[in-house]
Amino acid sequence: MILYIKNMVCNRCKMVVKSTLQSLGLTPLNVELGLVEIQETDISEMKGRLVDALEELGFELLDNRKTRTIERIKNLITDVIQNKHNHLDITLSEYLGRELHQDYGALSQLFSEVEGITIEKYYILQKIEKVKELLVYDELTLSEIAHQLNYSSVAYLSNQFKKVTGLTPSYFKERRPLPRKSIDEL
Repeated sequence: MILYIKNMVCNRCKMVVKSTLQSLGLTPLNVELGLVEIQETDISEMKGRLVDALEELGFELLDNRKTRTIERIKNLITDVIQNKHNHLDITLSEYLGRELHQDYGALSQLFSEVEGITIEKYYILQKIEKVKELLVYDELTLSEIAHQLNYSSVAYLSNQFKKVTGLTPSYFKERRPLPRKSIDEL
């Protein structure tokens, strides 16, 4: 059985969800961002306890197909930025369409309808949050950050950063720590 879980945004989330499922007597076979495959085929008797346990940790069990699709789009984008460092051999639209086995136009329309922003805008917001994270860590130069996140130039990264935050990357770095948004709040 496949469970769709909202707000899983990192490897730590995967570990916490897996542990929670095991503590409830479930057998997770595969745990991905936003998606867990369990051995059990019927959880109706314990669904209430599962929902409560997940909500206590800031997660949400998703039942609606549209909501699951939106969450899957967000998780794929997060994975591209966090784990693949924004390096795709194809465009984001082709990647999402292929991974979700749906037409990108339909995905884009659904996302905009439900979230109130486009997939592209969400993607940019995620990238800027990653840039903020890397600036706060102060381990990479702006040029290295631009390269890591596959920006065509430092100038393009800086312009996009200023457009979203109202600050230049260097000013942001000087003023830190400014509050960052958690990924699930975007």
